[in-house]
Amino acid sequence: MTAALISWGKGRRAAAAIGAVSLGLITLSACEKPTALATVTVGSTTVTSEATKGCDGDGEALDQAKFRSCLSNQGGKTITVSPGEKVRVGVEPDIAERGWLAFAGEGGQGVSKTHQTYRTIDSSQLFLKQDPQTGQTSTLKQVTLQVAEFPKDGGQIPATIFHFTLKQKD
Repeated sequence: MTAALISWGKGRRAAAAIGAVSLGLITLSACEKPTALATVTVGSTTVTSEATKGCDGDGEALDQAKFRSCLSNQGGKTITVSPGEKVRVGVEPDIAERGWLAFAGEGGQGVSKTHQTYRTIDSSQLFLKQDPQTGQTSTLKQVTLQVAEFPKDGGQIPATIFHFTLKQKD
């Protein structure tokens, strides 16, 4: 009987060791570099997004073709904005360290490059579209807000672009 208990105890320890090793391997395989996030807040509503698919150069400047393609992207997570309401844009500290900017609408209205983690934009200009031929201004119902992270080397072509849809509340 004693031999059976000793044998059973060794089997249990071996199973526990195999389980610990398996768990360790699963944990290691799940370790990936965390994805950077950008956040937009309007009033008490907040949306957070990862970089737009195909618009993340992993810290390096996007090539020209990818950059042009990313600039023409529409969409992203949606948030509603009342006329005159403030749009707050936030980024993670590592993005702020490299520098970033946010812009929206047909004319690219927004904020200049910053190294802060948080900026506020007055929405009154974001929904305006000016006709280049007549100069007349019209109001859009929705625009795409783009948050562009600059590359590690300090270049001027963004490394990452995040997209959000701003819908103007009626």
